Amino acid sequence: MPRIQLGASLSEKLATALETSIREGKLKTGEKLPTENALVTKHGVSRTVVREALSRLKTLGLVETRQGSGAFVKPLPTPDAKKLKLIPDGSIDAVLKVVEVRRALEAESAALAAERKTAKSLQKIKQAMRNLDKAVAAGGDGVSEDVAFHAAIAQAANNAFLLDTLSYLNQFLEKATRVTRANEATRAELEDEVRHEHQAIVQAIENGDVKAARQAGTKHMLNAAKRIQNADPAFWTSQGRALANRLRNELTDKQIGLRPAK
Repeated sequence: MPRIQLGASLSEKLATALETSIREGKLKTGEKLPTENALVTKHGVSRTVVREALSRLKTLGLVETRQGSGAFVKPLPTPDAKKLKLIPDGSIDAVLKVVEVRRALEAESAALAAERKTAKSLQKIKQAMRNLDKAVAAGGDGVSEDVAFHAAIAQAANNAFLLDTLSYLNQFLEKATRVTRANEATRAELEDEVRHEHQAIVQAIENGDVKAARQAGTKHMLNAAKRIQNADPAFWTSQGRALANRLRNELTDKQIGLRPAK
């Protein structure tokens, strides 16, 4: 079982450590969790912290308590793809709403990455940014590399729920990113802005500055929305509109919700 890091919100950190063990299969369905005494001793925390962590896991539907027996791992919840259907109407408003979703995800993703990064995960983030720079320099749109960059940050955040959510939305986000990046590629200064924003996120993560990382992630997505809102109408009438309409048509034809990536 992963050891928790010292710092604030010990119950949350313990809950995350236990959650990771459950999702990685180290604690299997039906298996009894270590006793309160064992968790107190192993992680050097109080009984109150342990009980709060177990309560959090119960709320997430990962464990159940049996009176007189302790806490046991429940089967992992299976996402219902039918509960979320994203059928954009081909408008600029639809793309802006996706950017709003990304803003919430990316800001916390960057903040958690700053807190939990490892040398290996930081290297992956930096490599992903180099790949993006290389793709743009070669004249590509950099869409898949942009998605990979943000995915590397989410992986560094080490939060299974966050990863699952991003995977669930990935098909939609990748196509929406084509709209935003197509607009950004219309002027060199916009591409420079995006790169500087990416650099700020990476620097904050490398510094372990949670507040700065969250702010940089938020700023990046707020600016992405502004770039779309301020786009030349001719861009939206042609490229942006066509890309958004293609997305709408693809999803409408399939008549399905987005399913988690395998």
